Amino acid sequence: MRQCGLQGRAAKRWKKTTIPNPAAAARADRIRRDFTADASRINTRWCGDITYIATWEGWLYLATVIDIASRRVVGYALADHLRTELIAGALSNAVAARDPGPGVIFHSDRGCQYTSAAYAALAEDNQVTLSVGRPGQCWDNALAESFFSSLKGELTDTRAWPARARARQAVVEYIAWYNGTRLHSALGYQSPADYENTQHENVRRVA
Repeated sequence: MRQCGLQGRAAKRWKKTTIPNPAAAARADRIRRDFTADASRINTRWCGDITYIATWEGWLYLATVIDIASRRVVGYALADHLRTELIAGALSNAVAARDPGPGVIFHSDRGCQYTSAAYAALAEDNQVTLSVGRPGQCWDNALAESFFSSLKGELTDTRAWPARARARQAVVEYIAWYNGTRLHSALGYQSPADYENTQHENVRRVA
């Protein structure tokens, strides 16, 4: 490998972000692995999760809110901690950006942040209906996991990050590119933004 100028890629450090709370209130799975792209359901069903980025200064955590119908990241937050404020920030940003109708579903895993009383109160205040998958079933939140796979494979796992600030900036830029430029086969090889714009234009023509 040295003679050919090749270097192996070592596995990145692993960090557990899903820590269930056995005392948390039970919630239904309102998505049941239906992550179908459907323009008529934009802004009615969201999903999200938390991932981590290793930097020389320590962990940087990213919480997301993704529109299931269009694959668009509609809200996110970055922090150096895993407290409930992280996911609360992502949901608050999504609500502010999208102004969804009452009852929009937000689907997640059963991590203690997502099943906390504080998060439930925030969801209720914003008329968001919470949904959770089954314990230990990553496929119950496959769309959120798919976004993180793209983020890590195309950005965060491809280089070292000496500073949290640089990693944060890169993630913000990646999300903007992902929403506006990256093509998705499920969307007919359109970007999430183009897919939503096409739907809005179709609605305007009908009206």
